[in-house]
Amino acid sequence: MRYYFAPMEGVTGAVYRRTHHAFFPGVDKYFMPFITPTDTGRFTPRQLRDIAPEVNAGVPAVPQLLTKSADDCIWAANALGNMGYAEVNLNLGCPSGTVTAKGKGAGFLADPDALDRFFDAVFAAVRVPLSVKTRLGMRDPAEFDHLLEIYNRYPIAELTIHPRVRQDFYKGSVRETDFAAALPNCRMPVCYNGDIVTEADVHAVAARYPALPAVMVGRGLVGDPSLVTRLRGGKRADSRTLEAFHDALYSRYCDAFGDARIAMLRMKEIWFYHLNLFENSEKHGKRLKKAADPRAYADAAAAVFRDLAVRDDIVPGWFRPA
Repeated sequence: MRYYFAPMEGVTGAVYRRTHHAFFPGVDKYFMPFITPTDTGRFTPRQLRDIAPEVNAGVPAVPQLLTKSADDCIWAANALGNMGYAEVNLNLGCPSGTVTAKGKGAGFLADPDALDRFFDAVFAAVRVPLSVKTRLGMRDPAEFDHLLEIYNRYPIAELTIHPRVRQDFYKGSVRETDFAAALPNCRMPVCYNGDIVTEADVHAVAARYPALPAVMVGRGLVGDPSLVTRLRGGKRADSRTLEAFHDALYSRYCDAFGDARIAMLRMKEIWFYHLNLFENSEKHGKRLKKAADPRAYADAAAAVFRDLAVRDDIVPGWFRPA
């Protein structure tokens, strides 16, 4: 089984990827948060800060594109291939309203004919393997039958399926029955993505689909950063290791941003998931959230590692009923 780290905007940028990979080996691919190529034919300085090869040195990182323009996809994918990346991923899964309103991400799934024309142009001109991350459709999982007919016509390197439709966003249970029905009809390697947060979740997916080559984990891996390391047979991270990871990450953010306050705000986004790994974290979580300056933040973070026990399994507090 291969293990992938899902892209999470504002969380899994280059600094996070490098630090996580150094502390917790075992992830086969780190998918970068998407970038949107334009018709300028070049990446912006902001985009290069995350995708430049030198900031991803030693990390098995995969750039992800968000676009509905074949021309923009072609130049960007080929440019990334020229940078040395062995794969580029196309995002057809993002459910954000600001994205889908432009016909991008999961919004592209609403127009299968346009998607077919897009693939026809792209695969005729792209020189780097192209993988795809998709949902089952916009509103109805039955849409995936036609979408898969399209996917199967092209040399997609790997298809990551998040078994929800766009209208589900991330609520409710994944549509397991629809994924199971689609899997035997996929002509390309498939990766499963959706609500995997514990070792037991990974083992359950592997048991249901013995031939499945890969799973992708996002929030669960941010919350429990040694998850994949353990799946590879490594050790569970204790408080001391988690604190060392935290301190290294925070220090690198301070250096990258040149501002400890901005680094603190980035760390708070990570704590939203990471606190779920600690017992009785409500009081400490409030202290972290209220920290108004870097010194108060550092004291609050240190208190978590000093005072709280690390759970054997994360308890994901971010799940909400449909």
